[in-house]
Amino acid sequence: MESSTVPQRAPSYWVATWGVLGVALLLTQAIVRLSVVAVDPFVTGRGLTAFETTVCVAWVLVSLHSEGYRGFQKSFVPRTVARAFHLASAPRPFLVALAPAFCMGLVHARRRRLVTSWSIVLLIVLAVIAVRRLPAPWRSIVDLGVVAGLVWGTVALLATFARALRGNVPVYPLDLPD
Repeated sequence: MESSTVPQRAPSYWVATWGVLGVALLLTQAIVRLSVVAVDPFVTGRGLTAFETTVCVAWVLVSLHSEGYRGFQKSFVPRTVARAFHLASAPRPFLVALAPAFCMGLVHARRRRLVTSWSIVLLIVLAVIAVRRLPAPWRSIVDLGVVAGLVWGTVALLATFARALRGNVPVYPLDLPD
């Protein structure tokens, strides 16, 4: 009997890993893309004025708190990891294939979660379009704050996932459909 339970655990961890690492890869891609623009004033030697530096530091701190801590660490990350482990405990082939989207609440969720998750995606797309139109160095300043928040979120995601693998899965509403 024990030999039959051991193989069942491995696939569940792989499902959770696919979901969480898929999300982490999406965040990492955004970090890499935005970092190029974010560091431009420092790499090219143009630098920032005292006022721009003050705005930059303030923006990074605001982004770390609002995006990194409140948005990611306190909300997105525990939901994502909890949903990953739920899917791992009850895998369905279609949802396993879409595990990163499932973990982010973009598929197989209550209507309110779907609307919220897809609205956030739409707002991010609109923000990217708007920020791309900002002149230098303001685009770099905004991107630096976003990168800081994304790094915080990615680290929080991976740390929470590591704790979950050791048995400390976050308790968070899964927002699954009835």
